[in-house]
Amino acid sequence: MMIFIKHKYLLMIAAWMIITSVAGGLATEIGPWYFSLKQPDWKPPDWAFGLIWTIIFILSAAAWMIAFNNRPTRSQKISLVSLFVLNSVLNILWSIFYFRLHHPDWSLIEAGFLWLSVLGIMVVMWPIRKLAAFLMLPYLIWVTIAMCLNWETLVLNPGAY
Repeated sequence: MMIFIKHKYLLMIAAWMIITSVAGGLATEIGPWYFSLKQPDWKPPDWAFGLIWTIIFILSAAAWMIAFNNRPTRSQKISLVSLFVLNSVLNILWSIFYFRLHHPDWSLIEAGFLWLSVLGIMVVMWPIRKLAAFLMLPYLIWVTIAMCLNWETLVLNPGAY
C-alpha cells in the first residue's frame, strides 16, 4: 500500500512541476518589448533562466516528495498542496504581468506574494522535515533576486510600461 501512495504522490508532484513550468514558459514572451528594456549589468544571461528554473523545480519537487514521505498530518498535506497550487498560479501570473502585459510594476507587487508563498511552503515543511524546507531555499533566493532584477528594470526604464 505504501508503494502505491508514494507513486501517487510522485505523479501529483510531477504533474505540478510539468504544468507549472510549461504554463510559465508559454506565458513568457521574449520579444521586441523585452529586448528594448535596459537591463542591469548583473542580470544573468537569458539562457540561464531556463536552467535556473529547472533546478528550482527539481529541488521543489524533491522537497515536496520528502515532506509527503515523512508522514505529514492531513492538515499539513492540505496546506502543502494548497500552497504549491497558489505558488504555481503566482509563478505563472508573474510571467503574464511582466512578459505578456508588459507591466513590470504589477509583476513586482505580485512577486512579493510569490515570495510569501515560497516562505509559506518552507514554514509548513519545517516541522515535517527540515531538509525539505532547506531544499526550497534556492527558490526563495531566486525569487528575491528576481524581485531585485524587476525593481532595477523599473528604475532603468521609467515609462516603458
